[in-house]
Amino acid sequence: MAKIKYYYDTENCKYERIRTTPLDIILNFLGFLALSIVLGLSILFLFSKYFDSPVEKALRRENEELQFYYKIVDKELKDMDAMIRALQERDNTIYRVVFEAEPVDYTLKGERMIADRYRDILNKDIHEKELIEQSFEKLAAMRYSMYKQTKSYDELVKLIKDKSKMLASIPAIQPVSNKELKRLASGFGIRMHPIYKVKKMHTGVDFAAPRGTPVYATGDGVVKLVKTSVGGYGKEIEINHGYGYVTKYAHLDGFNIKMGQRVKRGQCIGYVGNTGSSVAPHLHYEVIHNNSKINPVHFFFNDLNPKEYEKILELASIENQSLS
Repeated sequence: MAKIKYYYDTENCKYERIRTTPLDIILNFLGFLALSIVLGLSILFLFSKYFDSPVEKALRRENEELQFYYKIVDKELKDMDAMIRALQERDNTIYRVVFEAEPVDYTLKGERMIADRYRDILNKDIHEKELIEQSFEKLAAMRYSMYKQTKSYDELVKLIKDKSKMLASIPAIQPVSNKELKRLASGFGIRMHPIYKVKKMHTGVDFAAPRGTPVYATGDGVVKLVKTSVGGYGKEIEINHGYGYVTKYAHLDGFNIKMGQRVKRGQCIGYVGNTGSSVAPHLHYEVIHNNSKINPVHFFFNDLNPKEYEKILELASIENQSLS
């Protein structure tokens, strides 16, 4: 049963019945509805602010997992980058020093390449865009570094092959058998000329040896000269070893090679003689580098241990009379 409400009318001094119109009912209802909506929205706002929905919980958990995996990937990228940098450092400070090559500039020059390569992805409206962009930058930097490193190793392989060839070509042994170190009769420098009896520059070393003693090529090369003269060097051979090196073998008794022939280190090319301006059987041996005659004893390192090398330096320094 609906309650009947009254109010006290002070003018009439009696209670009058409150009559509710349909409009009042509608307004009351709307007011109640509005209040309920405001209250509900407030509760929903507070709840959503402090409590996650199941969907939000799932997304948050997925995001945390992605960040965890990103940290793992980022650590792997940093470790790989550190390994590449270590290889680059070793390349420049060891390998290229050994082969006398210019260091490689590994400075990254691909910033524009990074933006172009991943432009479609980075232009999308995606979450964690900054993390993804950083990863792409690291990948592009590593790609560039690995490309440069590959090119460097290709160059090093070529240098190794060329270095091996160069080491085989450089004069590095004595041209006659001299195990007892007794055959070096005159060294490089100012010496007494055996014929003119005046001090002159002696541009090679003289090895005293019996006529017919084998003479050996001191490095790989190509025979560039086979010549016989009445005076001067007499019968002589010149070998072009490449890399600016030429060796001369003079006062020979005979030849065991011919012009243009390729020879190997240790190969017999002729025999000790007493031809040309010579006063006794011996070999006059010269080393020429970039058209300058240099001291041959500095190139006997393949034949000698340190003690023997000191001994032959001592013998070569004696200012005696040359044999040619």
